Amino acid sequence: MLRIYQNTYRRTAKKAVVYSTKVACCNHSTLCGITSHPRRAQDSGSSSSNGRHRRHEEFLLAGNPARGWQMPPPSRGYGMLVVRILRGALKLRYIVLGGAIGGGVSLSKKYEDWKDGLPDFKWLEDAMPQGERWSQFSRNLIEVGSLVKNAIEVAKDDLKAKTTVAALGITSDESRKKYEKLQSQVETLQTEIMNVQIKYQKELEKMEKENRELRQQYLILKTNKKTTAKKIKKSLIDMYSEVLDELSGYDTGYTMADHLPRVVVVGDQSSGKTSVLESIAKARIFPRGSGEMMTRAPVKVTLAEGPYHVAQFRDSDREYDLTKESDLQDLRRDVEFRMKASVRGGKTVSNEVIAMTVKGPGLQRMVLVDLPGIISTMTVDMASDTKDSIHQMTKHYMSNPNAIILCIQDGSVDAERSNVTDLVMQCDPLGRRTIFVLTKVDLAEELADPDRIRKILSGKLFPMKALGYYAVVTGRGRKDDSIDAIRQYEEDFFKNSKLFHRRGVIMPHQVTSRNLSLAVSDRFWKMVRETIEQQADAFKATRFNLETEWKNNFPRLRESGRDELFDKAKGEILDEVVTLSQISAKKWDDALSTKLWEKLSNYVFESIYLPAAQSDSFNTMVDIKLRQWAEQALPAKSVEAGWEALQQEFISLMERSKKAQDHDGIFDQLKSAVVDEAIRRHSWEDKAIDMLRVIQLNTLEDRFVHDKQEWDSAVKFLESSVNAKLVQTEETLAQMFGPGQMRRLTHWQYLTQDQQKRRSVKNELDKILKNDTKHLPTLTHDELTTVRKNLQRDNVDVDTDYIRQTWFPVYRKHFLQQALQRAKDCRKAYYLYTQQGAECEISCSDVVLFWRIQQVIKITGNALRQQVINREARRLDKEIKAVLDEFSDDEEKKGYLLTGKRVLLAEELIKVRQIQEKLEEFINSLNQEK
Repeated sequence: MLRIYQNTYRRTAKKAVVYSTKVACCNHSTLCGITSHPRRAQDSGSSSSNGRHRRHEEFLLAGNPARGWQMPPPSRGYGMLVVRILRGALKLRYIVLGGAIGGGVSLSKKYEDWKDGLPDFKWLEDAMPQGERWSQFSRNLIEVGSLVKNAIEVAKDDLKAKTTVAALGITSDESRKKYEKLQSQVETLQTEIMNVQIKYQKELEKMEKENRELRQQYLILKTNKKTTAKKIKKSLIDMYSEVLDELSGYDTGYTMADHLPRVVVVGDQSSGKTSVLESIAKARIFPRGSGEMMTRAPVKVTLAEGPYHVAQFRDSDREYDLTKESDLQDLRRDVEFRMKASVRGGKTVSNEVIAMTVKGPGLQRMVLVDLPGIISTMTVDMASDTKDSIHQMTKHYMSNPNAIILCIQDGSVDAERSNVTDLVMQCDPLGRRTIFVLTKVDLAEELADPDRIRKILSGKLFPMKALGYYAVVTGRGRKDDSIDAIRQYEEDFFKNSKLFHRRGVIMPHQVTSRNLSLAVSDRFWKMVRETIEQQADAFKATRFNLETEWKNNFPRLRESGRDELFDKAKGEILDEVVTLSQISAKKWDDALSTKLWEKLSNYVFESIYLPAAQSDSFNTMVDIKLRQWAEQALPAKSVEAGWEALQQEFISLMERSKKAQDHDGIFDQLKSAVVDEAIRRHSWEDKAIDMLRVIQLNTLEDRFVHDKQEWDSAVKFLESSVNAKLVQTEETLAQMFGPGQMRRLTHWQYLTQDQQKRRSVKNELDKILKNDTKHLPTLTHDELTTVRKNLQRDNVDVDTDYIRQTWFPVYRKHFLQQALQRAKDCRKAYYLYTQQGAECEISCSDVVLFWRIQQVIKITGNALRQQVINREARRLDKEIKAVLDEFSDDEEKKGYLLTGKRVLLAEELIKVRQIQEKLEEFINSLNQEK
């Protein structure tokens, strides 16, 4: 219907334009006075009206200055043209609008009929997660993507800054120190950025996995069929690769039983190692660099034949389509990222293995390990031990007695400059497992004598021995060339090469990457069949010894690895968090009140009670001090006390769980680390401070004790608080004045010279307090002079500051004793207080003060308890879960926190058992293939 309207619109518009053009032409010719023309006169009798208008239009457009006429002003004709076009357009608008309305009604009716015929899919709304979860998932992906992007940008900027500083050529000591400091900062920042990238890379992979699971659930629900998981039969090379992966973390030194074959690719830097591997894998899977070291860690590549050309990392579920350039770029970028992430602590190379699988049509089955190239000279941006680290790593992999050494030699450089051949000779002097590969033969043929190349490939130039010698061409110097193009270039080169002249001794099977991959694969499987039974027997014996040791040491326990133990500890910690929410309200109130007074008592005495007692108007000073306190420090201190009480209760629950009969002490270190980290991260909600400020101000506004029970409670609270302060003051006095006479006699203790002076000063101060029991907290100048002169008569020379220091605790004790006496007097004065108020004969203002403090503590404790139960316990639970998730991904931390003979023996036994079972499974499949 819409297409009909479009065609109608085009035809109508075209007619309108033609009609307007004709009218304009006629009007224009009339206005211009062009009524005769030789050519026009000849055609006037035989041409149609369309022809006349067309010729007249051509005449007007072409013009003819030679004929002596000029085109008149076209303003009026153009105006008429515009008017007519607008009129036609208005007509078209109504035509199209009317057709669109009619067609829309018809389409709407057909859509409703079509929609009624659809099946009902409303059941999916109950089965599938709804919009909020999908929205949160999308927001998480966007946030993670932006964070990773920002981290990468920062890393690039830091690398650029590092390169710029290194290029300055700094020579002076001061500048060198600045450069080294800047370099260390850059390396630290790079390490942090790598950790962030690793973290968010794991998050992305986790989200991708969840997304796949959700899609699978959707498909299952959509088809409404019960599907059973089918066990996919693994290929032989995949099974063998899994065995090697298990062994990589068990026997890293090849000292016990890991002598399984691998193809180790070694060579000098930029000799073409990576290119050879890519040619065998038929894809450009490694990052490229212009002269810099790109391979910084061992890369284990498992090649297998498959219907699709794909690659996949061992620890990831993502598959890279190697036929798509975008996936190839992603793969190379991820390889580079993993290499940089594996290099830590200022190192240049790493021993961490990056494992991947490459499958595709026509690929030879084998396992290759690409190592960093051997270097002879280090650059300034390399770590000082880079050269030795690469040598040790290369020897480590070649020391495996069953490793096949793929020795790569650059054919475009002099053979004498090679470092790899001597290293290979040390590890395999007889050449029983070495295959020599000469790369860049196309360049070598142009630069070197062909006879020299023939000597190399005949094994007559180098003193080393090898199973076979091969020549390959792995590129034309163009980064954008595909593997197919390179292989075709290689085939063409060897067909026309001088190496195949009649005088040549090179056999055709010694050239091309295809023949090399066939030979390496054949040798690889031959060594696998020769050695696999021995390795299986060795692991079987190791397993028997470990099981016997476990039964002797831990007969009643099941062997549990770190992962299983961690999961068990995780469950116990989360159970304790649940128990935290089940604590009674009374216990919370007691714990919070105790912690609040512990936090607030010092401020109450030093900043409110004592200053108010020294003033003439006690109640006014108390009101001012309490309001200032509630507006500033009190809410924050209350939140701090609440958090410490929550922390204390949770730790006490953890401690009580240790006393249980079924407690397993192996989890204690892990639990403590998790709880400490979660508590360090957790903080109380900010809005709690504002809420507490309001209720505390309102509570302190009340200045009247409501009943006798509250009065007695306030008196008791005052007495206990003053007694606690009195005990502290007496301890201070005991340190200042030394032990009493009885203790000196019974414990053979003596007074120091300073303590003797303090005692003399105290005697004089006691006389002042005895004469004036209501003495002010400070000494007058006359009193200080009198005390000093009295002491001088006894040959004790002290200054006024010394007297004031002694006076402070002495007066504090005197004041507290008087406060206790007032509290005792006020115990039975409640009714007198209610009748006379502030004019009561007995001064009970301090009782009222402590009642107000007690009410604030009570109300604050109640508010904090509600926050703990409703909010903070759940937030702490989330923090603990986050810490547990981080620890679960950190194998190094789990190894540090879960350790001991029991754990180590169980881990080794589980590992050996897994390897031995996989070996037996592989051997069975290998025998079936025979």
